[in-house]
Amino acid sequence: MCSTEQKPLFRDLTAEDPEPEVTEIESLCVNCFTNGTTRLLLTRIPHYKNVVIMSFSCPSCGYENNEIQPGGATAELGIRWKLRVETSADLNRQVVKSDYTSVKIPEIDFEIPAQSQKGEVTTVEGILTRAVAGLKQDQEKRRTEHPDAAAQIDAFIERLEALRSLATPWTLLLEDISGNCFIENPEAPQKDPRAESTDFKRTKEQNHVLGIYTHEEPCDDDSDSVSDSLPGTLTPADPSQGSYDRLVKDEVLQFRTNCPDCNAPADTNMKLTNIPHFKDVVIMATVCDACGHRTNEVKSGGGIEDKGVRFEVRVANREDFSRDILKSETCSMSIPELDLEVGGKALGGRFTTAEGLIRASVEQLKCAPALTGDAPGLAKERLEQFTEKLEEVLESKRAITIILDDPAGNSYVQNLNDDPEQYDDGLKVTRYERTYEQNDELGLNDMKTEGYEEES
Repeated sequence: MCSTEQKPLFRDLTAEDPEPEVTEIESLCVNCFTNGTTRLLLTRIPHYKNVVIMSFSCPSCGYENNEIQPGGATAELGIRWKLRVETSADLNRQVVKSDYTSVKIPEIDFEIPAQSQKGEVTTVEGILTRAVAGLKQDQEKRRTEHPDAAAQIDAFIERLEALRSLATPWTLLLEDISGNCFIENPEAPQKDPRAESTDFKRTKEQNHVLGIYTHEEPCDDDSDSVSDSLPGTLTPADPSQGSYDRLVKDEVLQFRTNCPDCNAPADTNMKLTNIPHFKDVVIMATVCDACGHRTNEVKSGGGIEDKGVRFEVRVANREDFSRDILKSETCSMSIPELDLEVGGKALGGRFTTAEGLIRASVEQLKCAPALTGDAPGLAKERLEQFTEKLEEVLESKRAITIILDDPAGNSYVQNLNDDPEQYDDGLKVTRYERTYEQNDELGLNDMKTEGYEEES
């Protein structure tokens, strides 16, 4: 019985894999309208994402075309970046922008619309350079045929060039509905002093631009419900066919998915469990047989709490490391002693211990591009020093305070006191009313609980 080795769909281009899988497709040449060949290579850029490299060549007329398309999934939320450019180091910041990234500089009323340029990895200065090069194109011909328009363009080019001198600070705004946009933080792991990012929920029109549709939108039938159009669908009216406790609570469910690292087919196990003195949570684990990648994720099994919660956990000795911690995706983490502050998506949702949370931070920092990439990183030495400080914490040589702030209230820290009504000396819990901005980020301001059956 012969067996073939399962390999990732997106593989690194290395000497160990001298024959990468290249798919050849016969396709039409747009130049001479004869048949040519398109070659597809699925690979991944280190520290960035999976990509599909496409190369077309026509043997009849010699026309060639090369293109790169993203091979990963679209992010759940769009992202906006705001950078205050004040120093030369800001001009050297690396910027990752996709096809759907729009660029704005309000001080000079400058805008590059989304889908007008291909995605690229560049710098802040590189964005200015590419804009100037595009405006200078055909200027000589324009000065002859349209001298007034050419003079206006020359004046605008001078304004763009003046931004490099940094005579006055200016603002760079990036917006990407696909969520695949990033600005480097030279002060990492500390919080960026001049850049901030905010996530936003896409509109229906923006989802359609990305090719995302709900199950109801493509349907043209007038069925009243999903169960009417799908015979045999289990509904709450069929309790004899199954129950919540039997189907979900007491079993480990398994479903097919794709590996988040190499995109190969994999299995995800899901289990609903109860944390004492807290609530039900969903634990999901994925193991990829192709590349060996493992992920563990925890999501809340209930809704958003009435109030946000803030935990202050003191970690000073070995006993403090064993404290159980449930961190949700909406929970941010900070360590004041180390000037560390990260958002909820940095470590994701996980059920671990205080030691596991610190080790996960160390592992994530060790995989940072500034430490492992070939390009010189602005924060390489600073990241190495910060990683050494975290190692000292794991060796009980440095005491810290872990602050977990969850506006949704779906995080939990174990109380080491025998009395559940009183917290131990190393734990402080504060419940607070959410601000309007926090409710807006959680989507609560747009939630309609009364009269939702009426058309808006």
